[in-house]
Amino acid sequence: MGFLYKLLLIGSALSAVYISQLFLKNPPIPQFKDQWWGEGQPRVQDESIKPFKIKVSDEVLSDLQDRLSRSTRIVPGLEGIGFQYGFNAQYMKTVKDYWMNTYDWKKQEAFLNTFPHFKTNIGGLGIHFIHSKPSGQAIKNKKVLPLLLLHGWPGSFVEFTKMIPLLTQESDKYDFVFELVVPSLPGYGYSDAARKPGLGAAEMGFIFDRLMKRLGYDRYYIQGGDWGSLIGSDMATLFPHRVKGLHLNMVAVNTIGSNLGLMLSSLWPSLLMPADKVPLTYPLSSRFMHIVQETGYLHLQATKPDTVGMALSDSPIGLAAYLLEKFSTWTKASGKQLQDGGLLEKFTMDELLNNVMIYWTTNSITTSMRMYSETLSSKQFGYNLDNIACVVPTGASVFPEELFVQPGPLAKFKYTNLISYNIMDRGGHFAAYEEPQLLADEVIEFVQKVEKL
Repeated sequence: MGFLYKLLLIGSALSAVYISQLFLKNPPIPQFKDQWWGEGQPRVQDESIKPFKIKVSDEVLSDLQDRLSRSTRIVPGLEGIGFQYGFNAQYMKTVKDYWMNTYDWKKQEAFLNTFPHFKTNIGGLGIHFIHSKPSGQAIKNKKVLPLLLLHGWPGSFVEFTKMIPLLTQESDKYDFVFELVVPSLPGYGYSDAARKPGLGAAEMGFIFDRLMKRLGYDRYYIQGGDWGSLIGSDMATLFPHRVKGLHLNMVAVNTIGSNLGLMLSSLWPSLLMPADKVPLTYPLSSRFMHIVQETGYLHLQATKPDTVGMALSDSPIGLAAYLLEKFSTWTKASGKQLQDGGLLEKFTMDELLNNVMIYWTTNSITTSMRMYSETLSSKQFGYNLDNIACVVPTGASVFPEELFVQPGPLAKFKYTNLISYNIMDRGGHFAAYEEPQLLADEVIEFVQKVEKL
C-alpha cells in the first residue's frame, strides 16, 4: 500500500504541476522603458564609451591603514568554535595583519588594470565594464560571439578575472571565439548607484541590454551566478529575440509548479535526480534549515540595507568579516567547522582582499545591498517575472556546494528550453572564482550546443 500510495500522490502532483505549467506561459511580458536613475531630473547625457582606469588615491589608502591600525575591539570568540557564529575572531586578526603588512593594493590595482576597462552613461548612471576581445589571430576564420558575464553579491567583476583568459584564448576545438562584456552591477564597485528607488534585477537587465546594444551586439549570450543568474534570467525572459543563450551556475526557480513538485518529489527524490546526488537537495528539512542558517543577511538587506550599511561602510574589519564569511560557508559548508573557515582552500588572501577592496575603496557596500530591497519589492508590489516562461536555450552547471540545488526537471518549469543540466563534482557558490576552468568548459560546451541548433 505504501508504494501505491506514493505512486498516487506523485501522479496527482504531476497532474497539478502540468496544469500549472499551462498557466506559466500566460502572463504578459512587462514592457520596460528607459528610466532616469541618476541624481535630479533627466537631462541629456554623454553616451560615448570611454576608457577607464582603476586608480585609488593615496588618501583613501592612508585612511584605510589608519582605520585598520585602530581596529582593536575584536571581541574574542567562543572556545572551540570555527565559523559557526560567523567570522572567527582569532582568524580575523590574521586577516587584519596580512591586510596591513603584506597586501599590496598598488600591485593588485596594476593587475586589475591589465584588463580593458570602460565606462558609459545609461539612464543617468555611469556603468563600468571590462570589454575583453580575442586577438586578431584567434578570430581568424571563426565566429565572434558576444558573451555577457554577470556577477552577484558579495562578489564583483574580480570573480571573472581568472575565467576571462580561458574564454578568450584561441582553440582548435570549436569554431567560435568570445568577446566578453563584464560589467559591475549598478551600485557595485565602479558603476554608479541609483539615486532613485526601484532599480532591481529586471531594471538592471534593461540597462545591460542597452549596454549590449550600444556596443553593437544584436544578439548575445549571458552567463551568471547569484544576482547574475536572476538578472540574466530576467533579460532572457524580457528579450528572447536578443538573448541567444543563457548559462547559469545558480538555478533558482520559484513557480507554482516547481514548488509543488519539489515538495511532493521528496516522497521519491530519485525520480528527479541521480541517487548519488539526492543528498544535495533532500531531505528538504535539512536543506531548508541550512538555507535558514545562511540567509539571515538576506532578510536584513531586503528590509533595512542602509542601517547595516552605515556600520560596514565605517569599519574595514566589519566589512571584511561580513563579506569573507560568505566566501567560507558558501564555498564549502564544512568550512564552518574550521577556525580559518577553509578560506584559503580555493582562494589566496590577495584574491579575497581584492574583492573586499572593490567595496571599500568605492564605498559601495550599502548601495550593493539595496538591490535586495528593490528586487523583492518589485515582486511584492509590481511585476513578477518568475511565472513567465524563459524560452531561450538555457544551460545549467550546478555546483554541489551551492546553497540549494534545484533538480533539473523542476528547473524546466521556468526554463522551458533547458538543453543542458550538469551537476559538477566539486565547487560552490563562487564558481567563476573557485573553479574557473570547470565553469569555462561548461560555458563553451553549452554554446557549442546552441550554435548547432
